[in-house]
Amino acid sequence: MKKIEKEFFTVFTDFQCFILANMNKGDYIGITATHYNIIELVYRKKDATAKQIAVALNVSQAAISKQLKFLIQNELLKQIQSEVDRRNYILTATDNGKFIVDNSETFRKNLTKQFSSNLSANELITFTSLLKKALEDHK
Repeated sequence: MKKIEKEFFTVFTDFQCFILANMNKGDYIGITATHYNIIELVYRKKDATAKQIAVALNVSQAAISKQLKFLIQNELLKQIQSEVDRRNYILTATDNGKFIVDNSETFRKNLTKQFSSNLSANELITFTSLLKKALEDHK
């Protein structure tokens, strides 16, 4: 991807998370941008602990705890006791969680290609700037 397309992809990811946070996603009612970011982080990392997620997202473990409970209850993540240290739990993305991340990324890539072919470079820069501006109050 070109530099402006990468920037658009990043900005559109935030835009899509805003959309997901404000609508029902299939059978997964109530998924927020934070939930999506956690699922994606766990999926990309393969295995993660609550502490690693908290550090990566720059929030407290207590703040992550409620989010993880929701994601585990809704079968988007699963928690497995560590074989190395039985006091720790490893989180992995379920097939449902992977489905959400994969489909969201495919959607963003396809839309980025479509916008890149339909808009001039200047229009894409303007559109990306407008999305950033629109999202300023929602982060």
